[in-house]
Amino acid sequence: MIDTNSLNFEKGDGLIPAIIQDANNFQVLMLGYMNKKALEKTLEEERVTFYSRTKQRLWTKGESSGNYLDVVNIQQDCDDDTLLILAKPQGPTCHTGEQSCFHQKDFKPKKDLHFLNDLEELIISRKKEMPEGSYTTSLFNDGIDKIAQKVGEEAVETVIEAKNENHSLVDEVSDLIYHLLVLLVEKGVPLQKIVQNLEKRHGK
Repeated sequence: MIDTNSLNFEKGDGLIPAIIQDANNFQVLMLGYMNKKALEKTLEEERVTFYSRTKQRLWTKGESSGNYLDVVNIQQDCDDDTLLILAKPQGPTCHTGEQSCFHQKDFKPKKDLHFLNDLEELIISRKKEMPEGSYTTSLFNDGIDKIAQKVGEEAVETVIEAKNENHSLVDEVSDLIYHLLVLLVEKGVPLQKIVQNLEKRHGK
C-alpha cells in the first residue's frame, strides 16, 4: 500500500500529518499525526493509529469509543511528508459525536453519486444481518435466480418507460440501479470494481 521508508519523517521532527477522508463520500473527517511506528501499526492492523502529541504515545482512533477508522487506501503527497488516508469510519469520528471534526453547521459534503456507495454499504449490511421485514432481505433469501429476474424485469420496464416518454422513467431507472446493486452484492462484486473497469475502458 505504501513504503514507510519513502516518507520524510525528519522534516516534522519524526511526525507527519495524516488527513483522514471518508472513503464513502470523501468528507474530510480529521487530521492527526503519525510517526513511523504509528504508520507501521496502521498498515499492519488496517486501522488508523496516530501518535498522540499530548499523551506521548501511539493512539489507535476508536480504542476507547469503538469508533475505529478502517483503512481503505493510503497515499503520500508529492513531497513525501503528508499522508491522505481513505477510511471507513465505524461511527462518529469527532469526540463531540459529529461525523467529522470539521462539522460547521453551514457545511454539508456534496454526495451526488457517492450516495451509491452508501446504498451499497446498506445492501451489504442487509445481507450480513438479514433483518426481518426488509425487502432486500427477501431478495437475498430468494437467491440469485430471483435477483437476476428482478434486474431483467426492471430493465424491461425502464425501456418501456423510455419509449413511451412517461414520467416514471426516473423511478424505473432507480429500481433498476437498486436491483443491480443487490445483484453485485450477491455475486461479491464491489461497485468500485465496475467503476474501475469503466475508467479503464474510457482510457482506450
